[in-house]
Amino acid sequence: MNTNLQIPASPLCSALGLEVIGLRCSGRPRAHRLRASRGVSESRRLHPGRIITAMLDDCMGPAVWFHSCGHNYSVTVGMNVNFLRAARLGRIVGEAQVLQLGKTIGFVEGRLFDAEHHLLAHATASVRLVAAARLAVADASV
Repeated sequence: MNTNLQIPASPLCSALGLEVIGLRCSGRPRAHRLRASRGVSESRRLHPGRIITAMLDDCMGPAVWFHSCGHNYSVTVGMNVNFLRAARLGRIVGEAQVLQLGKTIGFVEGRLFDAEHHLLAHATASVRLVAAARLAVADASV
């Protein structure tokens, strides 16, 4: 597996105020770690569930891309999220791993942790695989 791949910039990361901290591959790909900014929270102390869900989704997508060596992007077609703790403002670390990739569908799992490494949320997702080359051709024709 090529560990020198660069994760493409995500507009969602920018909109949510997320920052990619790192990428690690140790037997199973862990896509990237995220840090949420204060600007995405509705309250002064907690992140709403929809922001946590978006963080999980934006963590699992790059895991598919990295696992396929940059050949496939993913489109989430189904996602189940379990909120285990309140997500307070501050550092949130996201990890994701690919459970299985087929020809057109994949299965991914993601987790978010707080700074003390308490599990905040867990998600599983079914994703449709889209060839990166196909998207490059579509972008060129626009």
